[in-house]
Amino acid sequence: MINVTLLVKNPRDPRKSFEGEFLVDSGATYTVVPQTVLKRLGLRPQREEAFSLADGRIIKRGVGSALFVFQGRESAAPVLFGEKGDSLLLGVFTLEALGLTLDPLKRTLHKALLRVN
Repeated sequence: MINVTLLVKNPRDPRKSFEGEFLVDSGATYTVVPQTVLKRLGLRPQREEAFSLADGRIIKRGVGSALFVFQGRESAAPVLFGEKGDSLLLGVFTLEALGLTLDPLKRTLHKALLRVN
């Protein structure tokens, strides 16, 4: 497991931003940011989805869109509106949107090798 500093921005008003330490979780689909932070940035959920947790529980969370910046790389991706007790997580959708991949042995993120068939 690794933690990285990630910047989250409002796509319509990038001056509104939040920087935090996120746990990179290659088993998580979505990036999770507390809903209080996202609402402060002016973001609102576009829909609600059900999610299955590792322990088998099913939870419902709002899903919206945000801009993410990591080491100068910026891209839009879905974001999950976290509730009390949810951790800051950097998920696979955001990693892919940023063109990054996790090396679990070295515990580093690096530019993904893109393949064209």
